Formats: sequence, C-alpha cells, structure tokens
Amino acid sequence: MTALRIGGLVPFSSVDWPGQFAAVVFVRGCPWRCAYCHNPHLQPRDAEPKGVPDWPGFLTWLRRRKGLLDGVVFSGGEPTLEAALPAAMADVRELGFQVGLHTAGIYPERLQALLPLLDWVGLDIKAPLADGAGHARITGAAGRGHEDVAQSLALLVDSGVALECRTTAHPRLLDEAALLALADEMTAARASRWVLQIYRETGCTNGLEPVGAEYPSAETLARLQARAPGFCIRRH
Repeated sequence: MTALRIGGLVPFSSVDWPGQFAAVVFVRGCPWRCAYCHNPHLQPRDAEPKGVPDWPGFLTWLRRRKGLLDGVVFSGGEPTLEAALPAAMADVRELGFQVGLHTAGIYPERLQALLPLLDWVGLDIKAPLADGAGHARITGAAGRGHEDVAQSLALLVDSGVALECRTTAHPRLLDEAALLALADEMTAARASRWVLQIYRETGCTNGLEPVGAEYPSAETLARLQARAPGFCIRRH
C-alpha cells in the first residue's frame, strides 16, 4: 500500500490534543470548503508541500521523540479521506505513541474502522445536525453531510474513545438560536465535552470580519452552559 502523504507537520503542540504533548501530521485533501478553514492549502489532494518529510522519514524522526511526546494527532484536510491512514496509525502505535484524530465526521464508515486505533478524537460539528441547509452553507457542499456527522458522533460516543466535539462560531454563520439548538443536540447525543471555538482570522482567506467579545451574548452563554453540561468556550 502507498505510504501516507504528509501535507504538513507541527513537531510539538500542547493545544491540538488537550492535556497531551503531540506532533501533528496534516493530511492532504478535503471535499468540503468551509468558510472559516484555516488550512485551505491542504484542501486539494494533489498539493505538494515543501519541507515536509515522507512517511518513513517521519517515523525515523518520531523514534527519537520517545519520552518527549505523548502521541501523534492526524489532522488535515480531512484525514479519513486518506486510504493509508489506518496503516499510518498502526505504525505510530507500534512505536508506543498514542493516536489522536481531527475529523469532520465526513466518512462514518471509515471512522468506525479506525476506532480500535484511536485514543482521542476532536470532532468538528459545523452546524445544528438537523439543519442540512445551514450545514451546506458553511461547508459549501450540498447533500447528506450533516447526517454523516450525526452518525459519526453516535459512533464515537458509543465507542468510549475520548472525544471533544468542537464548533467554530461566527455570527454570520451561526446565530444564537443555532448555538442553542446545537447545545440541545450535544446533550441529546450524550457528548460529554462540547467546545465553542470563536472564529479567528489566522490562516483564513474568506473575508469574514473579526468577532467581538459580545458574541455570543452573556445571556446566550448562560443558556448554553445550562443546556449542555459539558460546554465550554475557547476564544484563542
């Protein structure tokens, strides 16, 4: 099988996997075009980044990080698009590292096959799961994507794999009614941790204006916390 094609690498991160020190491997390709994407250069599958190792080279580097890193997070792009991902995760586990995944839940069947290899998942929830039109507006992709995300969420909750659901929020994309609907859905889905990530401009090319401290309102924040016990907000 062809080895994983690396689209980018962060050698050390303390923020991409809460509570863990991790290297982040970015995988090329994503079928969605989210309005707030921080890695638009990774959306094409045929992107050829410079200065990143091939997969064997990364494993050689990783062996020298034993005792310094807790694990490796596979991010993207959408990493579950990559057929070589399961083998790459198995390589990492064989070296004694934990495995994390950032995913938008686009491919629930592929995600299910990865569950035995995973220690933690950060799942992007783009919009209320019942709002197909809102989901399509944010992702730029029509179809049943919101249903796939709901299926992925159910799989992860039932699996027992450590899970953080996260939603990037901008008032032009998610009004406060949508945020409250999401809170109810997260509670109904039994998601124990849901993070509202306020939009940041870094890396984005979409022209969305910065978000002020007044969004969400103090009243909405209080209602979110009351409706979703695992709720927290992240502004940086």
